[in-house]
Amino acid sequence: MKTSVVWFKTDLRLHDNETLVKAIAQSDQIIPVYCFDDSHFETTDYGFKKTGNFRAQFLLESLQNLDRSLRELNSGLLILRGKPEVEIPKIVAEYKAQKVFAKREVAFEEKQMELLLQTELFKLRCEFETSSTSTLYHAEDLPFSIKDIPDVFSNFRKKIEKDATVRPIFDKPLFINSPKFPESVLPTLADLGLEYKAIDCRAAIQFEGGENEAIKRLNHYFFETKSISNYKETRNEMIGTDYSSKFSAWLALGCISPRFIYQEIKKYESQFGSNDSTYWLVFELLWRDFFRFMFKKHQTKFFLYSGIKTDRENSKSLNENLLSQWISGTTNSDFINANMLELKLTGFMSNRGRQNVASYFCNELNIDWRLGAAYFEQQLIDYDVCSNWGNWAYLAGVGNDPRGHRYFNIEKQANDYDKKHIFRDLWLKS
Repeated sequence: MKTSVVWFKTDLRLHDNETLVKAIAQSDQIIPVYCFDDSHFETTDYGFKKTGNFRAQFLLESLQNLDRSLRELNSGLLILRGKPEVEIPKIVAEYKAQKVFAKREVAFEEKQMELLLQTELFKLRCEFETSSTSTLYHAEDLPFSIKDIPDVFSNFRKKIEKDATVRPIFDKPLFINSPKFPESVLPTLADLGLEYKAIDCRAAIQFEGGENEAIKRLNHYFFETKSISNYKETRNEMIGTDYSSKFSAWLALGCISPRFIYQEIKKYESQFGSNDSTYWLVFELLWRDFFRFMFKKHQTKFFLYSGIKTDRENSKSLNENLLSQWISGTTNSDFINANMLELKLTGFMSNRGRQNVASYFCNELNIDWRLGAAYFEQQLIDYDVCSNWGNWAYLAGVGNDPRGHRYFNIEKQANDYDKKHIFRDLWLKS
């Protein structure tokens, strides 16, 4: 009997999961596992947690949902805790597995983990196979090699839209042959060194983890409210559940795939018609692809002070007092403060808010941009390594912005996007 381990990471779904589908096709028996990697719950060199309270809670909810869905198909999720390169080989040995399947990584730490595990599996004569499951366009279908990918998004987008196609999604499995697993026992937040924090009731959305919730959100945004038809007009708003899709948290943990969203957009367009707004959501998914492919191309550079540039103007300083004011929402700008309080109390911030607080951090406070990126890594429910560090480098003038150093006039932005002070009043008058 050929037994394979499926290592779930940030692909916590059954729909459109190439890793799982390939494993089932090549195996007689499947052992699904998730490993709580100790390193993901440590404090970084910047002084922030790699995973904060909000995202950890969302992760636990997503794993509960995945385990339930797997058990409905005669399987289940084995929960491991420790170093993946230590814990997964133990499972391989216990079940005499010949192969481990996993999603392919592009960022530095994640790639290092893949190599460590592969080395240990080799000692057990166990194969390791990865699949690209995180992007809208498959890496193999790009009209250029990774090293030749344009560093300017508009050039990337035009070439992709002209010369590449989105692959069809993989169907959700109907049955998974697995041994009888004991009931999954997830660690508590306290076990992970964290504490439960309820999302503030003023939040734009009350996120709940899991594939079922992701699909429920998609159906709400597309077919129940048809909000997608106004997306381009409303996406820069800052209050309310439906000014934007809010798919980002589920995308970040892979509770839903960009190709699944794309397929549903096409269904929606066939029923209700296409417009600039339905296109714009695909456009945003392309931005997500772009940063992922940029990490594949530039590797560790996005974590360097100079980013992918060779020169920079921004300060490398650390002013503890200014950093503390930015985090706590006590700066000289009420617009920045309102956004930072939203992030602190909910784990989420609008795209418009993120650009403003990052610009303020880099240009007004003049602090090393990586501290801001590291704080976002801790706080955001929808943290994604490529999108977060790629966007911060962009705003700091050391990333993919062709115009160089981007500067936001915060007062003008506040007047343009919160003219009646409704957003500021919501977060500052409580």
